[in-house]
Amino acid sequence: LLVCSPISTKLVHLDLKGAPPRIDYLHKLIGLFSGLGADGILVEYEDMFPYEGELKVLQSTQHSPYSREEVLSIQEVAKSQGLEVIPLVQTFGHMEFVLKHKSLWGLREVGHCLGTLNPHREEGVRLVEEMLRQVVELHPGSTSLHIGADEVYLLGEGEESRSWLSTPGRTVQQLFLSHVTRVAKGVREAWPNLNMIMWDDMLRGMDHDTLKGSGLVGLVQLMLWDYNPTLDVKNTVYLLERYSGAGLSELWAASAFKGSTNVHTCVTSTQRHVDNHLQWLQVAAALPEGIHMLGIALTGWQRYDHLSVLCELLPLALPSLASSLQTLTHGQYFSPYTL
Repeated sequence: LLVCSPISTKLVHLDLKGAPPRIDYLHKLIGLFSGLGADGILVEYEDMFPYEGELKVLQSTQHSPYSREEVLSIQEVAKSQGLEVIPLVQTFGHMEFVLKHKSLWGLREVGHCLGTLNPHREEGVRLVEEMLRQVVELHPGSTSLHIGADEVYLLGEGEESRSWLSTPGRTVQQLFLSHVTRVAKGVREAWPNLNMIMWDDMLRGMDHDTLKGSGLVGLVQLMLWDYNPTLDVKNTVYLLERYSGAGLSELWAASAFKGSTNVHTCVTSTQRHVDNHLQWLQVAAALPEGIHMLGIALTGWQRYDHLSVLCELLPLALPSLASSLQTLTHGQYFSPYTL
């Protein structure tokens, strides 16, 4: 007896910042994702994107980045399998692959933190805008773009931020929102019909009025991530209700099928990730009628960040992905040992 799943759209996250697949293998993976029940892929290129011009420095030197033709081929193969392609470009935090380069050190929020962009520098904003332009233009068929914005570590600790925050009434939350809103409005102005998704974690501590007046209402879709096998269903539903009540009503979930257990885990625990998806199914089923979950992204992290060690290589995690997708498709998990 199959149970109808409360989660319809399922995206598989491809994290290319560690052990990126060769293009022919990636094409085969896309076919596998489709066969397992995925509806799209969320592609985080990092340094594997063929940036051009002044951004060519961002290209990987350890692996040859995908060519423009290969990036287009990913989309063609995905389209042939009925899958949507959503590119993900980090625009604030986790910009290690950008800010590690000596020529861009001056754009860091804090000198010793490679991941966080200084939000006060116009050069930094222009850099992000050019990254987005090149990625969006090479994805002509995409209807959505993910702008990242998670884990913006040490924001407010830089000299310019400290000066900005010295004015009474200013907060780190406002500093975060001012940059993200500027980036999002720039995307909306350049591509009015493009849906924007962003991670939610930097908003979790904000109160109703701050969220409502954030400037993000009607501009972005939030993606709430939680990879825990014992995810707190009640608190997660409450958080989704808070976002929706503040006007941020277009919401996504994000689970994990690999790469979220430990920074140096070698073998994926399928049960751990199936349990995470079972918890998300409970969240989706418990949502009030007025809250609509657009779908879920099954993340598959290759590294915890750009400078970290590899964890759980993708081929080893395919059984976990298959089990997780089937759990979401059928609304429950069928163990092969109990059939």
